[in-house]
Amino acid sequence: MTRYAYLGPSGTFTEAALRQITTAADELVPYANVTAALEAVRTGKADKALVPIENSVEGVVARTLDELASGEPLIISAETTLPVSFSLMVLPANKDKAINKIATHPHAEAQCRTFVAKNWPAAEILETASTAAAAAGLSAGNYDAAIAAEYAAEKYGLTILANNIGDNEGAVTRFVVVEKPGVASKPTGNDRTSLVAFIDIDHAGALLEILTEFAKQNVNLTFIQSRPTGRELGHYHFIIDAEGHIDDLPVHQAIEGLRGICEDIRFLGSYPRASRTN
Repeated sequence: MTRYAYLGPSGTFTEAALRQITTAADELVPYANVTAALEAVRTGKADKALVPIENSVEGVVARTLDELASGEPLIISAETTLPVSFSLMVLPANKDKAINKIATHPHAEAQCRTFVAKNWPAAEILETASTAAAAAGLSAGNYDAAIAAEYAAEKYGLTILANNIGDNEGAVTRFVVVEKPGVASKPTGNDRTSLVAFIDIDHAGALLEILTEFAKQNVNLTFIQSRPTGRELGHYHFIIDAEGHIDDLPVHQAIEGLRGICEDIRFLGSYPRASRTN
């Protein structure tokens, strides 16, 4: 049995993604936010954690990136993707009542703005830690409606007023399995390598220098995002995803090249790439 921490409460898209890769024997433990889920792994309360890292519409999940770049090192060992579809839900007794307050996660709100603006332009949007938390709060009568997954409506006994309300029907979220460093994975021929590159100080051409090391080895980058280190203005690091495995010579040489131009490198793991949608 493996104990998994995940972004809760029960009914989140993260839980749905986690159920794609776990068995009935595994234990799934919800946590209030990404930080708490990853801290559960660091402290040994969970063997692994599943957290969102990127959405095809809204972009990166900043908290996940920042948590992986700092603190006790963690390794990404796998990834999975999930098509994301949103529903507007209310309490069964309130399906014909006015909607003045709608709760949801900021990423969900960003993906449903057209629908909300068209149908409830005067409604106040309330931010919650997850879409499932919005559904749970709605079940407690804290607001008039929630935007969440259809599964959350079933979980909390809510009535769906509208399905598939997202502005982009093809939205997909990528999730990563995170654990403590251990035995390295073996190349599969379809891998992704993640790392954090810390530059010494912001300067002209810093990003170009990093990109050049991968270009020299003909390694394709699938993701790159800059984030402040938090130390002071001008200090940044780059979270990078590259095609290939650390044991592949081109990837290995590119990373070795980075060591000569970066203040530090944090290896986040080499792992099999998920299909576009599982």
